[in-house]
Amino acid sequence: MTRAAVSPRAGLSAADLAFAGLFGAAALLLPTVFHVLQLGRVFMPMYLPLVALAFLVRPVPAAATAFMVPLISGAVTGMPPFYPPVALVMAAELAVMSAFIALVYRWRPRANEWLVLVPVLILGRVLNVGLMYLAALALELPAAFVAGLSLVSGWPGIVLMLVVVPPLVRLVRSTEHDHVPV
Repeated sequence: MTRAAVSPRAGLSAADLAFAGLFGAAALLLPTVFHVLQLGRVFMPMYLPLVALAFLVRPVPAAATAFMVPLISGAVTGMPPFYPPVALVMAAELAVMSAFIALVYRWRPRANEWLVLVPVLILGRVLNVGLMYLAALALELPAAFVAGLSLVSGWPGIVLMLVVVPPLVRLVRSTEHDHVPV
């Protein structure tokens, strides 16, 4: 692998754009299915494709896609809502998580996906809880309750990501490798 292939500063490739578009679209559509079944908030379906994307593209497209998708979804569907500022919190959380995953995975491309994912998911939950606490304080809501609810409600989604994302990333990488000329 060349240095340019792993550099977070390298320009956008066609693969980066294709993956960002595909996984960004999945992140916009998947929550609709989960919300129809009343499972959206618990299983965090928007996170699944955006976290997986971070393993497949460079940090900038990963973070940019992860930041924009919750805002686009909030503007188009009202989910996540802008008030309280769940869309903004999710955008920041997902962008930071995606940037970290993409950076680590570019630095160590053969790293075990679970070893990269677990600390980043913990970081994401800490960031989410902290931002929700601050937002609740600013809105004069019971901050500890809002932050606690955010912490508790996210764990089923964390488990789902741990089960789904690493095998999905491995599948996409193996398919990508089989079809890309060397």
